[in-house]
Amino acid sequence: MTPASIAICVAALFLSPLAFAGIALINTGLGRSRSAAHCMLASLCVFGVASLACFACGFAIQGSVHLPSYEFVVAGKEWNWIGAQGWFLRGVNLQDPQAGLSIWMQIAATSVAALIPLGAGMDRWRLSAICASTALLVALVYALFAHWVWGGWLSQLGVNFGLGHGFLDAGGSSSIHAVGGLAALAIAWICGPRRGKYPPNGRPAVIPGHHAVFVLFGCLLALAGWLGLNAAGSILYMGAGLESIPLVAINTLLAASAGGLSAAALTRIRFQRPDASLTANGWVAGLVATSAGCLFVAPGEAIVVGSIAGALVIFSVELLELRLFVDDPGGAISVHGGAGIWGVFAAGLFARFPARAINGVTGDPAGQWLAQLIGIATLLGFVLPLAYTLNLLLNRLHPQRVSVEAERLGLDLHELGGGAYPDFPSNDDYAARRF
Repeated sequence: MTPASIAICVAALFLSPLAFAGIALINTGLGRSRSAAHCMLASLCVFGVASLACFACGFAIQGSVHLPSYEFVVAGKEWNWIGAQGWFLRGVNLQDPQAGLSIWMQIAATSVAALIPLGAGMDRWRLSAICASTALLVALVYALFAHWVWGGWLSQLGVNFGLGHGFLDAGGSSSIHAVGGLAALAIAWICGPRRGKYPPNGRPAVIPGHHAVFVLFGCLLALAGWLGLNAAGSILYMGAGLESIPLVAINTLLAASAGGLSAAALTRIRFQRPDASLTANGWVAGLVATSAGCLFVAPGEAIVVGSIAGALVIFSVELLELRLFVDDPGGAISVHGGAGIWGVFAAGLFARFPARAINGVTGDPAGQWLAQLIGIATLLGFVLPLAYTLNLLLNRLHPQRVSVEAERLGLDLHELGGGAYPDFPSNDDYAARRF
């Protein structure tokens, strides 16, 4: 890495915590007021647990593109499958800028990925279970799949199997967001819907978020954080030069704008007025979808990718809630899981490659879309079952859902001993009395 690339990467990583802050605010605003403080405290705990888990063993499993890894041989081809670093960062030369920046990037990325399931488990997920689930996700599920994406066998599909440049994901549509979204689906299944969400007779109850301003301000914070994550990922894992960073930023900005406007227009058509929470979800979906191909698509194509992501979220939320009876208060499954998978596939459809080598392959070879499909199949066939199994085992040892009485009182009062808004009675307070 050149000194200029190091400087840009450092600046980008300073922005990355804003993605975490934005998602935390969005989750909190979309939940009930009587669990708002719990959601924000749980977000801080997620960040802490994810950072320590990454330090203890996550980075050892994940490694980085320029660090040693374990391999297996099939048909004379070497396939990289897991990192070979020491626990607690032992043996890692922190004076090496690329190694140090990779660790910094992964602490930020794992924290964002681990925060996503909180959006699906809000208002009923026990704080201690959140911490334990975060440790499992970061130390095993995320670390293993992220290694495969950024230097492992998925990235070698081009060199070893002739499928384009291998699996491509510059900013983490798959490794951060789809992994987090699929873990959110596992949590929603295991915890079940909130009490009163699905009455015995009639349509699902509408439980609106309590603070639209939190949600919309969180979108602006998330945009700044995404600029950092996408730029840093492009430099560290795709070898992007400084000349490519403006394209990454432009694509990120355009996809977010297109996703938000697409969701606003669609809700205006369907419901006669724009919906603030769904528009926010469309905005973030645009960010998620563009992360994979932000370095490889033209601005016009980024607008298409973001627009489709914003529209898909509307239908995905409706499908999950009304047809599949999956209660996801923050829309995490649709926004991060669904849009992340779409973004991975879109990168295969629209990617245009520079003359330099990417993942060891030069030029514009065929088969990129198939490499992306293999990555999607790995997400659905390996990551989702693994996340579900680990959380199901955890649930057997330590129930993840709070009691009925705790949910009635609100997680603020039950687990923290006080509410986020003690001086301002809300509709939730009155609803709780009838719960």
